[in-house]
Amino acid sequence: MIETVTKLLYFLAVILAALVPAKHALHMFQQNRYELGRYVSWIEENLEGGARRALIPTLVIVAVAFSCMKLSTEAVLIVCILIAAALAIVLFRREKQQQYIKPLVYTDRVKRQIAVLVILYAMIQIILLVRYRRLNTWLMLAMSYFGPWLLIFPMALITSPIENAVKKWYINDAKKKLAEHDTMIRIGITGSYGKTSTKNAMQAVLSEQFCSLMTPASYNTPMGITRTIREYLKPIDQIFICEMGADHVGDITELMNFVHPTIGVVTSIGPQHLATFGSQENIIHEKMQMIEMLPEDGFGVLNYDCDFIRNYCIHNSVKTVSYGIDNQDADYRAENIRYSENGTSFTLVHGEERVPFETKLLGKLNILNILSAIAVSRYLQVSWPVIQKGVKSMKQVEHRLEQKIINGRHFIDDAFNSNPSGSHMALEVLSGMPSKRWIVTPGMIDLGPKQNEYNHAFGAQMKDCADRVILVGETQTKPIYEGLKESGFDMDQVLVMHTVKEAFAYLWQNAAAEDTILLENDLPDAFNH
Repeated sequence: MIETVTKLLYFLAVILAALVPAKHALHMFQQNRYELGRYVSWIEENLEGGARRALIPTLVIVAVAFSCMKLSTEAVLIVCILIAAALAIVLFRREKQQQYIKPLVYTDRVKRQIAVLVILYAMIQIILLVRYRRLNTWLMLAMSYFGPWLLIFPMALITSPIENAVKKWYINDAKKKLAEHDTMIRIGITGSYGKTSTKNAMQAVLSEQFCSLMTPASYNTPMGITRTIREYLKPIDQIFICEMGADHVGDITELMNFVHPTIGVVTSIGPQHLATFGSQENIIHEKMQMIEMLPEDGFGVLNYDCDFIRNYCIHNSVKTVSYGIDNQDADYRAENIRYSENGTSFTLVHGEERVPFETKLLGKLNILNILSAIAVSRYLQVSWPVIQKGVKSMKQVEHRLEQKIINGRHFIDDAFNSNPSGSHMALEVLSGMPSKRWIVTPGMIDLGPKQNEYNHAFGAQMKDCADRVILVGETQTKPIYEGLKESGFDMDQVLVMHTVKEAFAYLWQNAAAEDTILLENDLPDAFNH
C-alpha cells in the first residue's frame, strides 16, 4: 500500500515538473507555425544553448542516481519525488518572471494539442510506472524535463489529420459565403513585403467611396482569410481587399483558387522566406501567380521599382499598370518626396497629370504602397479629390514606420517582420531626422543561406544613418556587428544587449526627448538569441 501511494505521488510530481517544459515546447512549435520542419531547424539552431541550460539538471540527476544505487526502491522513489517537486518549483518560478515578446496563444488548435500531449505523456509515464524497474524511476524524471520537446513530433502527426479536416470544413464554408457575393469586386494583394501596408492604404482610399472589407491585421493565410469571410463579410460589402501571404511554393495558387480576385497587386519580390521557398526563382514564380491567374478582363498592378517584377514575362493578356518612385517608365510615379516629423508630402505623376499629396506615413515603401492604392482607385473611377482625402486621413500602420511617443521619446516603430528592402528604407527615413539618431534591432531572419550576408549589409548601411546602435541578441547580431565595424562606424556607439527589456532600460536612461529611435524588427522569442 505504501509503495502504491509513493508511486502515485511520484507520478503527480513528474506531471507537475513537465508542465513548464511542455508549455515552452508548444510555444516554440506555435512560433514555428506548427511546422515540424521549421521546429526541427529551430531545435538544431538552439541545441547548444538548450544543452547548456539542461547541463546542471542532468548532472544533478545523474549524480543523485549514482549516490542512490544502494538505497531501497521506496527510498529512491522518495528522493525522486523531492527532485521532481524541486524542479517543478524552480521552473514555475522562472516562468512567472519570464516576459515573452509574443506569448503562447491558447487557440482551439493549441488546446487540442495540449490534450494529445497530456495523453501521450501520461501513457508513457504510466507504462514506466506499471512495468516498474529502478531505471524507470530515473527515466520518468528525465521525461518530465526532456519528454515534452520530443512528444511534439508524435503529437503533430496525430493532430495533423484533425487540423486538416477542421481547416477544410471552415474553408469550404467560407467559399460558399463568398460565392453569394458574386458582384463584389475582389482585390488580391501579395508580395515579399508591403502587403499589409498596401492593404491598409487601399482600404483608406476605397472606403471613401465604397463599402469595403479588408482582411484584418496579418490575416493572409487560408484560415485567416476564411475567418475574415465567415465573421466580417456583410451583404452590403462592395469590395473585398484580401492580403495573400506565401512562404511555400503553391501558397498563392491555393489562395487565388480560393478568393478568385479580379484585381491583383504585387507589391514586391525579395528574399523573404528564402529558407522555405528554396530559391529566389521559386519566390518570383509564386508571387507572380497573382497576375498570371487573374481573369483576362481583370486588372494587374505592379511595382516597377522591383527588378524581379519589372523583368518578369507575364503569360497573361490581362491589363496591367505599373507604379514606382525610381523607375521613370512607371505609369504612376511619386516625385518631390519630403519627410518631416508630421509625415510625408509628394507629387503624383500620371501622364500629364501632376497631383499633390500629403500623408502621415513615412518612407519610400509607404509611398509605393499609396501609389498602388491610387492606381486601383483610378481604375475604379475614384476622383482625385476623394483619393487625396483618403491618403491624407490614412492612419499609420502599427509597427510599420509608425511614429509614436513612448515615455516622452520619439520612436519610429518598424518592428514588424523586417526585410532587406524595408530595413534600408527605414534607415533612409532615420537619416533625415534631427538630433541624435538611434536604432534598436535584433536583425533579420528567415532569409535562408544569405541571412548573414543580408544582416552584414544591414550593419554597413547604418553608417551615416544612425548615431547609436543597440543590437539585441549576441549570437544573431554578429553579422550586423561585423558590417558596422567594416563600414567604419564608431564602435564605441554600438551596444549589444541580451534582451529587448535591457535595451529599453538603457534607452530610458540615455536617450533624450529630441532624439529619434528606430525600432527595426521584433523577433519572437523562438528566434531571439
